[in-house]
Amino acid sequence: MTRTVKLIAFPGAPNLPIFVAQEKGWFARHGVTLDMTLTPNSAYQAEALAKGEFDVAGSAFDNVVAYTEGQGAVAFDTPPDFFAFLGATQIELAIVAAKDVKSVADLAGKSLALDAPGTGFAFVFYHMLAQGGVKPGEYERVAVGATPTRWESVRDGKHAATMTIEPFTSIAKAQGFCVPARSTDTIRDYQGGIFAARRSWATQNREAVVGFIRAYLDGLEWTLDPANREEGSQILLRNMPDIKPPVVGSVMNSLLSPRSGLTPKGAITIEGIRTVLDLRARYGKPGAKLGAPGKYIDLSYYDEAVKGA
Repeated sequence: MTRTVKLIAFPGAPNLPIFVAQEKGWFARHGVTLDMTLTPNSAYQAEALAKGEFDVAGSAFDNVVAYTEGQGAVAFDTPPDFFAFLGATQIELAIVAAKDVKSVADLAGKSLALDAPGTGFAFVFYHMLAQGGVKPGEYERVAVGATPTRWESVRDGKHAATMTIEPFTSIAKAQGFCVPARSTDTIRDYQGGIFAARRSWATQNREAVVGFIRAYLDGLEWTLDPANREEGSQILLRNMPDIKPPVVGSVMNSLLSPRSGLTPKGAITIEGIRTVLDLRARYGKPGAKLGAPGKYIDLSYYDEAVKGA
């Protein structure tokens, strides 16, 4: 029986395994009809997932932590039962800044575009700013939305800098914008992208979750095979028209690197989770206590998918 899975994800090159699995028919092979929507921001994504408008979210691991602990951008009467079941990326985040910016230190006193000040990758941004000598309180934080909107706000001169993922980092660099720092310069392991769902939905739709995982892992394995790089580049160009041929090579380099891109085998790394928790403890709600890594994940679906593959 085919089951429909409604996925809401952020726009970006890390969606390539999804595009591949769709084009190759691998979701259908594993009994899933995928309905994919791109989110404008993390707050909309969390609220829609909590309401059951979507089944699965391609999101940042930190968002699962934030909403589980009642620290998200959207307030819920009861914290939603989000959990991560599949890894996607370690992800390389980059500061993209105006053309006249020469270093991170130049961002002191400037307006910076964020998705939301207290969720997602904002804490990585604060860490990178601090590493460059710019302390919290020395810049203005403005909630703008997902990466495409943030990048456009810097491109159009509305804000001095933002945080980007691929392909937007390469697009900005090709247009002469400054990239003064990357997360991989100072952070060794970081659990960036994951796939999440509500525990209540996943329990009732276990076969759909397992089928989704199997299809994604098929797409991931194909994407990471060097023999498929050229075709993968073409699939990315078809699905993300903002990427132009001159920059697709650098986008693929970042995406295919286990240090900065797609996580081999869709793994969730405990060290990466600990980094996320450490940054939230440092830059999030003062005095708030966070749980152990296992509080935010359930890998039983992944284990079942791999065992039966």
